Amino acid sequence: MPPRVLVSDELSETAVQIFRDRGLEVDYQPKLGKDKEALAAVIDRYDGLAIRSATKVTAKLLERADRLKVIGRAGIGVDNVDIPAASRRGVIVMNTPFGNSITTAEHTIAMMFALARQIPEANASTHAGKWEKSRFMGVELFNKTLGIIGAGNIGSIVADRALGLKMKVIAYDPFLSEDRAREIGVAKVELDELLARADVITLHTPLTDRTRNILSAEALARTKPGVRIVNCARGGLVDEEALVAALKSGHVAGAALDVFAVEPATESPLFGLPNVVCTPHLGASTTEAQENVAIQIAEQMADYLLTGAVQNALNMPSVTAEEAAVMGPWVKLAGHLGSFIGQMTDEPIKAINVLYDGRVADMNLEALNCAVIAGVLRAGNPEVNMVSAPVVAKERGIRVSTTRQDKSGVFDAYIKVTMVTDRRERSVAGTVFSDGKPRFIQIKGINIDAEIGRHMLYTTNEDVPGIIGLLGMTMGKNGVNIANFTLGRSGPGQDAIAILYLDERIDPKVVETLENTGMFQQVRPLEFDVA
Repeated sequence: MPPRVLVSDELSETAVQIFRDRGLEVDYQPKLGKDKEALAAVIDRYDGLAIRSATKVTAKLLERADRLKVIGRAGIGVDNVDIPAASRRGVIVMNTPFGNSITTAEHTIAMMFALARQIPEANASTHAGKWEKSRFMGVELFNKTLGIIGAGNIGSIVADRALGLKMKVIAYDPFLSEDRAREIGVAKVELDELLARADVITLHTPLTDRTRNILSAEALARTKPGVRIVNCARGGLVDEEALVAALKSGHVAGAALDVFAVEPATESPLFGLPNVVCTPHLGASTTEAQENVAIQIAEQMADYLLTGAVQNALNMPSVTAEEAAVMGPWVKLAGHLGSFIGQMTDEPIKAINVLYDGRVADMNLEALNCAVIAGVLRAGNPEVNMVSAPVVAKERGIRVSTTRQDKSGVFDAYIKVTMVTDRRERSVAGTVFSDGKPRFIQIKGINIDAEIGRHMLYTTNEDVPGIIGLLGMTMGKNGVNIANFTLGRSGPGQDAIAILYLDERIDPKVVETLENTGMFQQVRPLEFDVA
């Protein structure tokens, strides 16, 4: 019996035909994704589910999906899929991370022109029978400075188009190397400099704890008077209330927004302002882009269901079935080591070296490297997965090298990750014990034995009395329970580290309390995906 696929959202006929041509049974029911009960009633009949954004794949739905093996999202965003629940059910989740890049970049350029020349307002006025030529005095983009916040795949395409318009392009991205900046033709700057210099600011970064409200009231106050703001990336990157105030005061000359903090955005304080251009999240809405991602997801799903090949999976490494059984714990460890490096690093990464020692050196190192790189990059971009990670690393000019060596220490096998920036090297090593659980065994050259949990706190300090008590007392006073407490030092009175495994995420105020004691060189909360 051939695999059976349900298409529950709008997908092109070309994409649907790909399933048929490959010998799969396919049911095209594009309205089913909006009917939760009807979808739940039939989901157990299918091996694959192809969706866009309308279908919500919840844990409750997955409980009914006994046959389901793969979910394919035609597009990049997977907010409508409960990925941890899918992982627990053994269901692979795929997306198409690069299919919308050109379309979104072009929409950004279109929004810049619409804003600079007041095209929507002028269009409405002219349609109304007015001829207000003097009212709509625009500005040229030629020779203006474009500030790009986030110079990844889409940001670099926007930069290329802007350079073609003879704009000056500067970019802020903590993960952008100088080499990559030169390659794409932009000047790499810090955020404060970008705010002060840019005539137009465009955002192309994911929404994370680091980037949420990156254009806050304080940041907008530091912008150049008369600046124009464009956001075709994610709602929540711009403080909308602060933007309204800056627009009304005249400090910000105009804004063009394709995304909003709450969507669908049926009401907003930005609506109705004469110097604001709004579109309903159209960044990926072109015929070509929708066709491309639909065809791509159909091909990916068919490949997996027929041959087991995995592409652009968000929750599974690209390994064979035989390798997966052995490598699973090591893939998790590799991701944790990369995540530690990524969360500890706030500057451009030049190189990543991964050392494999002992029996792990004979495993599928390409998959393990992907897990390391994804862990590093996911700290700044949650949408990075094991498949897209090498591409993103290459785009950012990050050199990745691998070293193998025979067993050289007390452990049968271990992985050591070393990150290089312009200012420092940072390393962390780990192993997998016989219980199958990953452990950190060395940080900064200091030996430890730390169990890895979802919520952790890492501190560095000079080895002096009182640190253990200070940490314990501070956690206790703030109601934070410590599940595990690991210490290490390079020698008496020298560098020391502590890793606390906590039952819950630590409040930033607790971190600030520890920093204000003056006893620590570094206090860093960490989060790890241990599902």
